Amino acid sequence: MPIITKFPVYDFENRLLVEAGTKLTPEFLAEFQAPQRKSYGAFPLISHGLIRDDLLHQFSTAPYDVIFSQSDKVADILAVMEQVRLPLPILQGLDYFRRHDFHTYRHMLMIFALSILIAGELEGRADLIHAKIAQSGPTHDLGKIAVPLATLLKKGPLTIREHDMLRHHTLTGYLLLAHYMQDTSNIAAIIARDHHERRNGSGYPGGIEQRDINVEITTVADIYDALIAQRPYRPVSFDNRTALEELTWMADRGEIGWDVVRVLISYNRRNKPSYKKFEVSLERRGHAPESNIYGKVINDHQEGE
Repeated sequence: MPIITKFPVYDFENRLLVEAGTKLTPEFLAEFQAPQRKSYGAFPLISHGLIRDDLLHQFSTAPYDVIFSQSDKVADILAVMEQVRLPLPILQGLDYFRRHDFHTYRHMLMIFALSILIAGELEGRADLIHAKIAQSGPTHDLGKIAVPLATLLKKGPLTIREHDMLRHHTLTGYLLLAHYMQDTSNIAAIIARDHHERRNGSGYPGGIEQRDINVEITTVADIYDALIAQRPYRPVSFDNRTALEELTWMADRGEIGWDVVRVLISYNRRNKPSYKKFEVSLERRGHAPESNIYGKVINDHQEGE
């Protein structure tokens, strides 16, 4: 069944791309990706703004100082990023987040870096996966540019409408990336659309049984960083152990795959063991931080109460 947009999608010049209530059928998408009159030049990612400096700073903060402790791996990641070229409007989208919502900006950069790292370790298919991930860029949350800053930075629970708008970032990101790259099957667009889908069909926006390894790498990195990073909706982040336990429980429930989780765990260990050669415990020792309101939704009329 085709996914239906719940909100309108506008491009970065505030021109309507897709109306609310549009069914994203194969026929619609074929017409949507038809070459546009306006073309957008592609520019190097790593030399744009302060992206390189911001990345290197994040690599030095815990727990990323352990994950990215191998200088050769960092060099490889930067080398991959040096090959990435993105349409100027997308780079300007990153500039927007850096100015107005640094949480989302650094999150997008770190998910891309983590995804490159993880992709390079998956045996038997690393080269192909690595190449696919490298094409995506730090774009998985680009659709959040359509979410009001008051919602993105809100410290209290979201209203139903705000929650719906936030979840819609998956479709907005997909359509924006497909528009600017003129390709609805572009890997960046697919990752933006599907990174909240789950293997057991419990995710959104389509409730599909997600099996694309490229998407799953981004999904695992996305969940991990969302747990350990500062967020407006909780005063304290998850500690690293608890964040990794959350991922192992999700893998055990069949929501995400074990291989990607195990690679991430291996990089959290100083001796960097092979992800296939160590045991992962399902014992629960960590505790979620108090006053974490992630996922809490109130009725719209409760906002002023």
